[in-house]
Amino acid sequence: MDSVVSDAARSVVSPFVEAEEDLRSWQTDRTRAPIATKIVVAGGFGVGKTTLVTAVSEITPLQTEALMTEASEEHDDLTATPQKLTTTVAMDFGRLTLDDDLVLYLFGTPGQQRFWFMWDDLVRGAIGAVVLADTRRLKDCFPALDYFESCGLPYVVAVNHFDGSELFDPDDVREALTIPARIPVMIMDARRRISVIETLLSLVRHALDETPE
Repeated sequence: MDSVVSDAARSVVSPFVEAEEDLRSWQTDRTRAPIATKIVVAGGFGVGKTTLVTAVSEITPLQTEALMTEASEEHDDLTATPQKLTTTVAMDFGRLTLDDDLVLYLFGTPGQQRFWFMWDDLVRGAIGAVVLADTRRLKDCFPALDYFESCGLPYVVAVNHFDGSELFDPDDVREALTIPARIPVMIMDARRRISVIETLLSLVRHALDETPE
């Protein structure tokens, strides 16, 4: 009887799995649980963090978007993003399965300074971070760079290339941000799934190099 109950329990599908999505072996068999890794996506206000998580997540992403109001005009600079109507007020969350034994959980941080107090909680347990940058306002990503350098969390820099913005070489971006040579810098498009996956793979490789144990 015990074995029958155990076998039945292992075959139960997780309640967090959406009915429409294709099930993987680890979602129906608890004995084949994958390695779960946490990745943080950070950067300045309106740089594309929510877009990145949405583009790559295989589940409906959790978003904490709120409409922007007149009360935020003195705090949020919309010069480079005049069409932006919403802002993340807590976090974005998504999931990406890279293989049967590796699942990435993505946590997008809020970009405004008044929400930075949440970062310590969001990065706890993460293997690394993607710092998104916009070449039209590179200074906006300095707080994230300083934060991850100070806490020793491996990170990569991904320049989100916006339509109409000038395309720079990664080496030029590295020099402008004074990023160490060991830190990967790449140009990507947060709207394109394959571009985001390449960025995440680069981070995983870098994190393994930085903390091989």
